[in-house]
Amino acid sequence: MLILTRKVGESIIIGDDIEIVVAEINKNSARIGINAPRQMPIYRKEIYEKILRENRKAVRKADDSQSLDQLNEMLSIKLGG
Repeated sequence: MLILTRKVGESIIIGDDIEIVVAEINKNSARIGINAPRQMPIYRKEIYEKILRENRKAVRKADDSQSLDQLNEMLSIKLGG
């Protein structure tokens, strides 16, 4: 992890097209601005982690549904249905 010290109004650059700007500093928090291309998704970490969890659940449901469909197909073939 890279740790930098920045003052209000100062920024860091990531790659060629992402800029992180320190907008305000309070006792327990810092407000930052992010300049990035519109197609670049930007999330707070807790929101990103929630999206990942929901996506994993959806994949598991799809896998379960597919497994049930396959089982039903196998049973109908065996039972002559």
